[in-house]
Amino acid sequence: MDRTFAALADPTRRALLARLSASAELSVSELAQPFAMSLPAVMKHLDVLSDAGLIARAKTGRTVACRLAAGPMEEAMEWLNRYQRFWTDTLDRLAAFVEEDSCPPNPVSRSSAESTRNPPKSTPRGRSRRKS
Repeated sequence: MDRTFAALADPTRRALLARLSASAELSVSELAQPFAMSLPAVMKHLDVLSDAGLIARAKTGRTVACRLAAGPMEEAMEWLNRYQRFWTDTLDRLAAFVEEDSCPPNPVSRSSAESTRNPPKSTPRGRSRRKS
Protein backbone atom coordinates (compact mmCIF):
# COMPACT_ATOMS: atom_id res chain seq x y z
CA MET A 1 0.00 0.00 0.00
CA ASP A 2 2.96 2.34 0.58
CA ARG A 3 3.91 2.04 -3.09
CA THR A 4 0.33 2.71 -4.14
CA PHE A 5 0.11 5.97 -2.20
CA ALA A 6 3.61 7.01 -3.24
CA ALA A 7 2.65 6.45 -6.89
CA LEU A 8 -0.61 8.37 -6.46
CA ALA A 9 1.18 11.30 -4.81
CA ASP A 10 2.41 12.63 -8.15
CA PRO A 11 -0.09 14.61 -10.30
CA THR A 12 1.43 13.35 -13.57
CA ARG A 13 0.94 9.73 -12.50
CA ARG A 14 -2.65 10.48 -11.45
CA ALA A 15 -3.24 12.06 -14.87
CA LEU A 16 -1.79 8.97 -16.58
CA LEU A 17 -4.16 6.77 -14.58
CA ALA A 18 -7.09 9.03 -15.47
CA ARG A 19 -6.25 8.67 -19.17
CA LEU A 20 -6.08 4.90 -18.78
CA SER A 21 -9.43 4.84 -16.97
CA ALA A 22 -11.05 6.34 -20.08
CA SER A 23 -9.70 3.60 -22.36
CA ALA A 24 -9.27 -0.12 -21.99
CA GLU A 25 -5.69 0.08 -23.20
CA LEU A 26 -3.34 2.78 -24.53
CA SER A 27 0.14 2.62 -25.98
CA VAL A 28 2.94 4.45 -24.22
CA SER A 29 3.15 7.01 -27.03
CA GLU A 30 -0.64 7.62 -26.81
CA LEU A 31 -0.34 8.08 -23.05
CA ALA A 32 2.59 10.49 -23.44
CA GLN A 33 0.96 12.61 -26.14
CA PRO A 34 -0.72 15.34 -24.02
CA PHE A 35 2.18 15.77 -21.60
CA ALA A 36 4.88 18.40 -22.05
CA MET A 37 7.70 16.00 -21.17
CA SER A 38 9.99 13.58 -22.94
CA LEU A 39 9.02 9.99 -23.62
CA PRO A 40 11.74 8.72 -21.21
CA ALA A 41 10.23 10.90 -18.46
CA VAL A 42 6.80 9.39 -19.10
CA MET A 43 8.38 5.93 -19.06
CA LYS A 44 9.80 6.64 -15.58
CA HIS A 45 6.32 7.55 -14.34
CA LEU A 46 4.95 4.37 -15.89
CA ASP A 47 7.70 2.36 -14.16
CA VAL A 48 6.57 3.74 -10.79
CA LEU A 49 2.94 2.91 -11.59
CA SER A 50 3.94 -0.56 -12.74
CA ASP A 51 6.07 -1.20 -9.62
CA ALA A 52 3.07 -0.22 -7.50
CA GLY A 53 0.94 -2.69 -9.45
CA LEU A 54 -1.41 0.03 -10.68
CA ILE A 55 -0.85 -0.67 -14.37
CA ALA A 56 0.01 -3.70 -16.46
CA ARG A 57 2.11 -3.47 -19.60
CA ALA A 58 2.12 -5.81 -22.59
CA LYS A 59 4.50 -5.62 -25.51
CA THR A 60 3.29 -6.48 -29.01
CA GLY A 61 6.09 -6.05 -31.51
CA ARG A 62 7.55 -2.61 -30.86
CA THR A 63 4.43 -1.25 -29.17
CA VAL A 64 4.01 -1.32 -25.41
CA ALA A 65 0.39 -1.06 -24.30
CA CYS A 66 -0.74 -0.16 -20.79
CA ARG A 67 -3.95 -0.90 -18.93
CA LEU A 68 -5.18 -0.30 -15.41
CA ALA A 69 -4.72 -2.96 -12.73
CA ALA A 70 -7.39 -2.64 -10.04
CA GLY A 71 -5.93 -4.73 -7.19
CA PRO A 72 -3.79 -2.18 -5.34
CA MET A 73 -6.38 0.55 -5.82
CA GLU A 74 -9.08 -1.64 -4.25
CA GLU A 75 -6.85 -2.30 -1.24
CA ALA A 76 -6.20 1.44 -0.84
CA MET A 77 -9.93 2.19 -1.14
CA GLU A 78 -10.76 -0.36 1.58
CA TRP A 79 -8.20 1.28 3.86
CA LEU A 80 -9.56 4.77 3.12
CA ASN A 81 -13.17 3.63 3.62
CA ARG A 82 -12.40 2.56 7.20
CA TYR A 83 -11.27 6.09 7.99
CA GLN A 84 -14.19 7.60 6.11
CA ARG A 85 -16.56 5.58 8.32
CA PHE A 86 -14.64 6.67 11.44
CA TRP A 87 -14.79 10.38 10.53
CA THR A 88 -18.42 10.18 9.41
CA ASP A 89 -19.44 8.57 12.71
CA THR A 90 -17.37 11.06 14.71
CA LEU A 91 -18.79 14.08 12.89
CA ASP A 92 -22.34 12.71 13.20
CA ARG A 93 -21.87 12.40 16.97
CA LEU A 94 -20.47 15.94 17.12
CA ALA A 95 -23.43 17.29 15.13
CA ALA A 96 -25.88 15.50 17.42
CA PHE A 97 -24.11 16.94 20.48
CA VAL A 98 -24.16 20.48 19.10
CA GLU A 99 -27.81 20.24 18.05
CA GLU A 100 -28.87 18.75 21.39
CA ASP A 101 -30.87 21.28 23.41
CA SER A 102 -30.86 19.51 26.76
CA CYS A 103 -28.98 22.27 28.59
CA PRO A 104 -31.11 25.28 29.56
CA PRO A 105 -29.43 28.67 29.26
CA ASN A 106 -27.58 29.75 32.41
CA PRO A 107 -29.38 32.42 34.42
CA VAL A 108 -27.32 35.51 35.15
CA SER A 109 -25.79 35.08 38.57
CA ARG A 110 -25.15 37.90 40.96
CA SER A 111 -21.38 37.55 40.68
CA SER A 112 -21.45 37.65 36.87
CA ALA A 113 -23.71 40.69 36.92
CA GLU A 114 -21.29 42.46 39.24
CA SER A 115 -18.35 41.65 37.03
CA THR A 116 -19.97 43.46 34.09
CA ARG A 117 -20.01 46.79 35.89
CA ASN A 118 -17.45 49.32 34.81
CA PRO A 119 -14.55 49.63 37.23
CA PRO A 120 -14.13 52.98 38.99
CA LYS A 121 -12.07 55.48 37.03
CA SER A 122 -8.62 56.12 38.34
CA THR A 123 -6.81 59.41 38.41
CA PRO A 124 -4.96 60.38 35.24
CA ARG A 125 -1.35 59.30 34.93
CA GLY A 126 1.51 61.72 35.15
CA ARG A 127 1.82 64.99 36.94
CA SER A 128 -1.21 66.64 38.39
CA ARG A 129 -2.45 69.71 36.50
CA ARG A 130 -3.67 71.49 39.60
CA LYS A 131 -2.42 74.97 40.01
CA SER A 132 -1.19 75.84 43.46
